[in-house]
Amino acid sequence: METLRIGKAFTLIEPGPVVLVTTHDGRKDNVMTITWTMVLDFSPRFAIATGPWNHSYAALRASRECVLSIPAADLIDTAVGVGTCSGEDTDKFARFGLTPVKARHVRAPLIKECLANIECRVVDILEPYNIVVLDGLAAYFDGSRAETRMIHAVGDGTFIVDGRRIDRKEMMRAKLPDGI
Repeated sequence: METLRIGKAFTLIEPGPVVLVTTHDGRKDNVMTITWTMVLDFSPRFAIATGPWNHSYAALRASRECVLSIPAADLIDTAVGVGTCSGEDTDKFARFGLTPVKARHVRAPLIKECLANIECRVVDILEPYNIVVLDGLAAYFDGSRAETRMIHAVGDGTFIVDGRRIDRKEMMRAKLPDGI
């Protein structure tokens, strides 16, 4: 094996898919790209990493709610574009042709073009680690989309697209919680 610089080790343990996180600050909607996400246990509890450097962070802290919108691989350029400009001076919905859809439980909108959307409430913010813990309230999946592969950020400007699924449910059945 070759030695890898320790500062690049994070690129070996890629977390969940790239998500577009929508917020509403009381005046307007915004969206930011987050490439570090995770599921906590076998539950509708999630975590994202973000902090004061993101314009949406203030809205996330104040409103204590958001939507995790999961883009499919055909939205890679949109996800990167959203992540490379600020909602402070850009209407990202207009700039990237995203359609806000009224959510049922939160003020932040769903994104119509995304593969899936999860309405969430903030339950904790772990300040020293810039981790926001979210409880999912409702989830939506667009089964009519032709593209269903998700995008995963490696962390160095490159991405991986989901591939073929391998089913081992029978093998794991005794270990999985009911409903999985």
